[in-house]
Amino acid sequence: MSAETISQADTISKIIPERQPKPKWLRVKLPTGKKYTELRGLVDKYSLNTICTSGSCPNMGECWGEGTATFMILGNICTRSCGFCGVKTGRPETLDWDEPEKVARSIKIMNIKHAVLTSVDRDDLKDMGSIMWSETVKAVRRMNPEITLETLIPDFQGIEKHIDRIIEVAPEVVSHNIETVRRLTREVRIQAKYDRSLGVLKYLKAQGQRRTKSGIMLGLGETREEVIETLHDLRANDVDVVTIGQYLQPSKRHLPVRQFILPDQFKEYETIGMDLGFRHVESSALVRSSYKAQKHIH
Repeated sequence: MSAETISQADTISKIIPERQPKPKWLRVKLPTGKKYTELRGLVDKYSLNTICTSGSCPNMGECWGEGTATFMILGNICTRSCGFCGVKTGRPETLDWDEPEKVARSIKIMNIKHAVLTSVDRDDLKDMGSIMWSETVKAVRRMNPEITLETLIPDFQGIEKHIDRIIEVAPEVVSHNIETVRRLTREVRIQAKYDRSLGVLKYLKAQGQRRTKSGIMLGLGETREEVIETLHDLRANDVDVVTIGQYLQPSKRHLPVRQFILPDQFKEYETIGMDLGFRHVESSALVRSSYKAQKHIH
């Protein structure tokens, strides 16, 4: 091997860290319990689509046991290509206008008490998918009158008339994830903008949305100071709830994990967040944006 080849290999190894083994605090027990087994059976029997199963969420057993589940709308192909996300990127399929009723029926069959709705980004549509969002919330409420809802929305490119459609159907919680710190946004969320996401969250609150929420992933190369700065930015834009969890690489094609964050560090961020005035802070390695979502409506 030539000296030049060795030099190139050294450079690459500095840019792309070796795949690190998961630490013990990221190991989870297989989900069990009567409620989980019951819901799992219904999902399989009726071929219901939940992010919980398709994303192999580590908290599925706990959330399902508490009557909470997450459903994705607007198809399963995203128009964006974020470096952290395992959802397929490409040209989405034609909208299925029966989807609102299908989601509502799934929630009814599963007897879900609190549902989280999320979606891919649909930058290919004039309304960014906001009409389907509105129709889905209406259908879910019509078929499940006792349900409480969280909508985990895309940024709709910051266009207010699209965001207004979410506000008009009045979910108990509207969530939009900032995902990472300002410095890493261009790398992690290629077509998104840090300040645009803050603007969406601020607009939601300014227009009367009762509870807003956002989430951050750690382990992508951010510093402690940058995480604290992000918490300050979210609180300054009137966000009520924040979730902080460990980034895990979906595949070798995605951004590598730069660091596994220690449990004590997560605890410190939770304390800092509560001191800043957030109503709720969920902060630990296995936290995902819909973790303990039913707690965040109060």
